[in-house]
Amino acid sequence: QVQLVESGGGSVQAGGSLRLSCAASGISFSIAAMGWYRQAPGKQRELVAIINSSGASTNYADSVKGRFTISRDNAKNTVYLQMNSLRPEDTAVYYCKATIVGLSRRDYWGQGTQVTVSS
Repeated sequence: QVQLVESGGGSVQAGGSLRLSCAASGISFSIAAMGWYRQAPGKQRELVAIINSSGASTNYADSVKGRFTISRDNAKNTVYLQMNSLRPEDTAVYYCKATIVGLSRRDYWGQGTQVTVSS
């Protein structure tokens, strides 16, 4: 059974930092591309950051470049999102996603963790 469990969300004041973690089980984590997405109330889910299976390649939404850092530890089957200089507009539910491409593409989602940034 595939499980992606996010943690580390919470409430913080603008300018503060949070570190999200996503622990994966039931998948071959080391071959999965991992991503963080977020969904604010009344808005569509959007990509925040992605990282390839080895961790050598990352990509970020323009809105978080220079503030957020995605990383992974394949030995721990965990992906992280370090969020610095948080803004009220970063308030959302943050989800991690695992993507495995083989004979077919499979996507797996976590349940999400709430991040609230107050001004």
